[in-house]
Amino acid sequence: MSLLAQSSLEEILQSAGPQIYGTVAATDGMSMRIGGLAGWVKLGDGISVTTSSNRTVRAKIIALDGELATAFAYESLAGVAGGDVAKLERAGDQIFPCDQWLGRIIDPFGQCMEGAPLRLGDQQCALDQAAPNAAKRKSLGARLATGHCVFDTLLPLCEGQRLGLFAGAGFGKSMLLGELAQRVEADVTVVGLIGERGREVRSFVNDTLGVEGMKKAVVIASTADQSPLAKKQGAYTAMAVAEYFRDRNKKVLLVFDSLTRFAEAHREVAVSAGEPPSLHAFPPSTFRTIASLVERAGPGEEGKGDITSIFSVLVQGSDMNEPVADMIRGILDGHVVLERKIAERGRFPAVDISRSVSRSLPAAANEDENALLIEARSIIRAYEGAETIVRAGLYADGSDPQVDRALKLWPALDAFIGEKQEAGPKESFERLRAILHSVDEEENA
Repeated sequence: MSLLAQSSLEEILQSAGPQIYGTVAATDGMSMRIGGLAGWVKLGDGISVTTSSNRTVRAKIIALDGELATAFAYESLAGVAGGDVAKLERAGDQIFPCDQWLGRIIDPFGQCMEGAPLRLGDQQCALDQAAPNAAKRKSLGARLATGHCVFDTLLPLCEGQRLGLFAGAGFGKSMLLGELAQRVEADVTVVGLIGERGREVRSFVNDTLGVEGMKKAVVIASTADQSPLAKKQGAYTAMAVAEYFRDRNKKVLLVFDSLTRFAEAHREVAVSAGEPPSLHAFPPSTFRTIASLVERAGPGEEGKGDITSIFSVLVQGSDMNEPVADMIRGILDGHVVLERKIAERGRFPAVDISRSVSRSLPAAANEDENALLIEARSIIRAYEGAETIVRAGLYADGSDPQVDRALKLWPALDAFIGEKQEAGPKESFERLRAILHSVDEEENA
């Protein structure tokens, strides 16, 4: 061997570092106990286990306990046996996004799910990053057109806002998310489908986003059959892709479905790591984990773009006080509640205005617009308060002027909440103004 070849080989070996191996001591569900790595391994390291049938299983170190390390698998542990060799992988969780990712469907590991080659960017993006410096972040930006009258007026969405969409199954949540992904103005749309049914991924891409929508979109999907760790990684990958475009001064829309499945995936991983379940079986670290993910979205620092985000939350039995819904509601910039009774009578989006709020108000509207919103909400509350006695035939006209006014305006106001408006917020407010003043015009005629 020449001196040059020998020198090159030594450099390669030195740069590669030593190869560290352990052995599988025990397996339990999706986790493994690995021995022989003490002194070498740290939390977050990856390992790969080769089974007797030459199948490679990837996993991540989630807990350390003396001589044993606990690893949670990204895939099924079928075929893994005690004594199998576990190789320590030093590479951390990272992806290499670039503009050529637009129009593609990506898996949690940064690989194209469509089988076509995926170009990698030059910059490494860590999946677990800190949120922007709170003291340097910009304020919420301008109000965005959404294509829906209710979101252009009563529940505005601003640049950099983080809005929660709270709904049970069958309330029209997925349809509304798709419409917002299509219509909200953004340079780049990042869609995170976390724990979604496999069929729904293709449906969302083809039927909801369509060819035009996909031109400026990146879809990151971790399906329902994947391990909890893969679902968590899918969430972090979606956020990292959004951050990549934000740091290039792009206006990013992040549509994330759903935070509940992310929380459930974290629960499984955390419990396997030895963390005790507490409130409704969710470990104490759940709130911090969700908050650290959500805080990464929002306004960027000066000179960078923003991540406007819509996070869906699956609510069990319409109970907004159940653990996940309650903890998420407190860390977002507003919450939109979809109600079963409204969906059942055929009005979509099935938004319950009285239980929904956008924390971009009152700053997102001018004085005249805020006056219209206050009036509209008072009418909605008056109608809802009197609805039961009116339906029972116990209300007499003239008993309460506010209720009388609400009964006259309610059909048009209810239709307005479900109305679509392509022109934008200004036209939606004009439509709302016309509805609220219609009774006065009739009385003066």
